Amino acid sequence: MIDQRIDYYPTHEHAGFKFRKGKPLPFGATMVPNGVNFSVYSSAATACTLVLFDKGAPAPLVEIPIPEEFRIGNVYCIVVFDLDYERLQYGYRMDGPYDEKAGHRFDKSNVLCDPYAKAIGGRNTWLAAPNWDDVYPYRAMLAFEDFDWENDRPLETPIEDLVIYEMHVRSFTAHQSAGTKYNGTFTALREKLPYLKELGVNCIELMPIYEFDEWEGSRKHPQTGAQLVNYWGYSTVGFFAPKAGFAASGKYGMQVDELKTLIKEVHKNGIEVILDVVFNHTAEGDHRGHTISFRGIDNKTYYMLTPEGYYFNFSGTGNTLNCNNPIVRNMVLDCLRYWASEYHIDGFRFDLASILGRDPLGYPLSNPPLLESLAYDPILAKCKLIAEAWDAGGLYQVGSFPAYGRWAEWNGKYRDSARKFLKSEMGILGDISQCIQGSPNLYAFRGPTASINFITCHDGFTLNDLFSYDYKHNEANGENNNDGANDNNSWNCGWEGPTEDEGINALRKRQIKNALTLLMVSAGVPMLLMGDEVGRTQHGNNNTYCHDSELNWLNWDMLKTNNELFTFARHIIHFRRAHPVLRIRHHFQHKDYVGSGYPDISFHGTRAWRCDWSATSRVLAFMLCGKHAKQGAVRDDYIYVAMNMFWEHLGFEIPHLPDPMKWHVAVNTGMPAPQDSSEPSKEPVLGDQHNFLVGPRSMVVLVGR
Repeated sequence: MIDQRIDYYPTHEHAGFKFRKGKPLPFGATMVPNGVNFSVYSSAATACTLVLFDKGAPAPLVEIPIPEEFRIGNVYCIVVFDLDYERLQYGYRMDGPYDEKAGHRFDKSNVLCDPYAKAIGGRNTWLAAPNWDDVYPYRAMLAFEDFDWENDRPLETPIEDLVIYEMHVRSFTAHQSAGTKYNGTFTALREKLPYLKELGVNCIELMPIYEFDEWEGSRKHPQTGAQLVNYWGYSTVGFFAPKAGFAASGKYGMQVDELKTLIKEVHKNGIEVILDVVFNHTAEGDHRGHTISFRGIDNKTYYMLTPEGYYFNFSGTGNTLNCNNPIVRNMVLDCLRYWASEYHIDGFRFDLASILGRDPLGYPLSNPPLLESLAYDPILAKCKLIAEAWDAGGLYQVGSFPAYGRWAEWNGKYRDSARKFLKSEMGILGDISQCIQGSPNLYAFRGPTASINFITCHDGFTLNDLFSYDYKHNEANGENNNDGANDNNSWNCGWEGPTEDEGINALRKRQIKNALTLLMVSAGVPMLLMGDEVGRTQHGNNNTYCHDSELNWLNWDMLKTNNELFTFARHIIHFRRAHPVLRIRHHFQHKDYVGSGYPDISFHGTRAWRCDWSATSRVLAFMLCGKHAKQGAVRDDYIYVAMNMFWEHLGFEIPHLPDPMKWHVAVNTGMPAPQDSSEPSKEPVLGDQHNFLVGPRSMVVLVGR
């Protein structure tokens, strides 16, 4: 007879369920031989009851009070035997003081979701009407770790080689024109991978894909009656659990496998996956919000509270996660490690990341322990870490975010300078020259790869709308156009909104091409917003957070109607990926350090080697010497970019190339398609190798070989 471990056997029984003392680590629910180990932390609870449900049942199967002797420190842990893993849903009731001023909001009438739940059921279908009488709407479930990854692993693409494509999973395929089987899901996104590969992007940044409550703050539009919801998902219910409503198989509880299948296929196509993570607040809101999990388990630990017990609101959404409390800090680390190891995620973008550097009273820390821990974590060592380096409480850290040699930033100053330059503002050349170089004025000691360059993102105008509207038009949000940013630096090109004026429409299309060109020839890491490559519009709405409608969805018919834009975007993206000199890791030195006879970068005006830096100038050109690419390890072509944001044609004198090299025309946004761009390596030779006429508000990119 083979001896078996004693901890395989129960020591207690309650209502026919057998159990024994559990292990305090890891937190959450973990399958062990013959049973499940449940572990939950609370610093102030006086008692904890484990509540077990059969899948979808309105009433619990059993409620097991966890014996006091099962508590280790502040952790309640129990192993329950002989459970049906496939149908099990579980939660907790926490007893303790209800004292708002002391920060405690315990109420044992609430069934609470596990903060470490790896899967969450109960709201399995996107936007299905919730049962408001459900005693436990968000139900923690077990996740099975038997997925066959077939030797997949994170790609570890050098960050300087990335072209990031920011998208909302549902928006990408929700439109009927998508032609996918299960629109708006992880599965549908998998069907569209050939499109992304053709476009040339090699990294997708997914807006929140873990469990959130789309019904949070839902309301009817006061005039139109349209249903408004929490569409973007920046309001977390469970940090570890994929959004069931984004999975075609979510109603069967298979969202974990569906998401892993997507990531595996994305990697097979050479594309990385970055997750947008929201560790600054949760869906529980302020004191008026629902108690789902954190508030009922340990309010004082998980949230930043004022001395009076109210919620600090640096997120603008009602509460702020207390990330520099060691318990919460460990949860964040555990969560990211889980996504990196179990889902093979390549990187993370942190929403309102400046909050992560605040102490429990909200003051900025000089050496934030969470940010330092993430930077030096051994499991996250190869993951990209990207900060949105500001928060809703007024802390703006672009260029000064605590980096530890690891963190990159969404460069909001690049966005603002690029927009001003593109709309021909004066006095901006100095700023735009810094942007082109990877913002050495901001990241002198960190290199260009610290700068995630973008002109548009989910929060604000699309690229089409940036050149179609002077003002935001957010009436559809039902907030009297008071929401959303007012400082958009946009320009309507002479008419507010859609027009049949061919001249204005041609100018708008040219401006979109200019923006794409500027983004792709700048040092740093470019990020493109979903649909900008086909001219997607939000009709002037710069804050579409509440719309599950065509206002957010990508209309795939635009790939036909705006194929000219798509072709241009594809060409300029592939051009960037073909030229290492555009993807430098270290700042330019403005000198010749390889003996080519040319500096690594040089600035020019309408005359070669002479740049007009005056406040009235709207013209800038620059040349990159490809022999300096990647510190000389790779020989590249020469690249010359002329940017004319003046409203008339201007002649440019082109720098002379070493014989027998010649200039070839890669991009000329002033020309109609198909002369506006060429396939990389197929660029036509420039007729006049000394001078070039650049059209009004146009850009030209030449490649010398």
